Amino acid sequence: MTASQDPQAAEPTRITVPGSAGTQPYDVLIGRSLLGELPALIGTEARRVAVLHPEALAGTGELIREDLAAQGYETIAVQVPNAEEAKTASVAAYCWKALGQSGFTRTDVVVAVGGGATTDLSGFVAASWLRGVRWIAVPTTVLGMVDAAVGGKTGINTAEGKNLVGAFHPPAGVLCDLASLDSLPVHDYVSGLAEIIKAGFIADPAILALIEADPQAARGPGGPHTAELLERSIRVKAQVVAGDLRESGPREILNYGHTLAHAIEKNERYTWRHGAAVSVGMVFAAELGRIAGRLDDATADRHRAVLSSVGLPVTYRGDQWPRLLETMRIDKKSRGDRLRFIVLEGLARPAVLEAPDPGMLVAAHAEIAA
Repeated sequence: MTASQDPQAAEPTRITVPGSAGTQPYDVLIGRSLLGELPALIGTEARRVAVLHPEALAGTGELIREDLAAQGYETIAVQVPNAEEAKTASVAAYCWKALGQSGFTRTDVVVAVGGGATTDLSGFVAASWLRGVRWIAVPTTVLGMVDAAVGGKTGINTAEGKNLVGAFHPPAGVLCDLASLDSLPVHDYVSGLAEIIKAGFIADPAILALIEADPQAARGPGGPHTAELLERSIRVKAQVVAGDLRESGPREILNYGHTLAHAIEKNERYTWRHGAAVSVGMVFAAELGRIAGRLDDATADRHRAVLSSVGLPVTYRGDQWPRLLETMRIDKKSRGDRLRFIVLEGLARPAVLEAPDPGMLVAAHAEIAA
């Protein structure tokens, strides 16, 4: 990733996420050498820019800060811990302190550079500072590009669970620079594929066909369909969130596989990659749909085949069920003491399964128990 735009770079793909619930529409740009687009997104009204970045991207964060300073902005770089360690109340407070000390006002802008954990944290910091300042996401991972940076859900974790404290605060723009994926470790890249595969199962089966045609090529950024897979997944999310910012209706389908996934992440103290947990969660949801008589055998079996073909896990420790069930009961999708799961009634036909019989849950879990 470079801090200046390559004049030879191809025109980026632009996906517009419509505004809803009083929010403004924003663009997701997908391409290479996109950082030259940042000043236009920040605008002329802003005087100060805070670049939030994880420790692992200290060099990139400073490069962006210097580039924006050369454009005339008063800039600060705020370094936060890597991955899920950043999503805590204490780190958010540290960021608020940095904004306060720099004199951040409502016209100033936060720029989030990093993976999904960084954009989740940064969006929440922006949402809560002065009751809401603009922010721009520059995701550097597959997961960040196709999931965390798009849709406006921001948040931090607590001891009780993942993303239980947060706000709906859409970004002013998203820059998905594919060059940042070139150096991404393979395990991190593959983890992000889980969210892409999810989009295939809930809305766009063409995604599954592209991966099935060459699973090995799908495991890295050099594959022939990398850009198309990202674009298709982002379009799915943009279409779903367009009319349901606050997850009061259709947007809930994006949580396919996430109820169990969040429980696994908490149980593993966030040492599991999000995509790995979502992969297991989708297999669990597929089995639950099959046991409930909602999903056909072929589509349920296809989950294991596609996910395992790119190297994602499809099982989890069988002795942890009581702890997982306890955590799922305080999941954001639950209503009172009634568990809710997104299941499929066929390919690209998501639906809600509310308060399933406990025996069905145990049976579905048995199918993923290692």
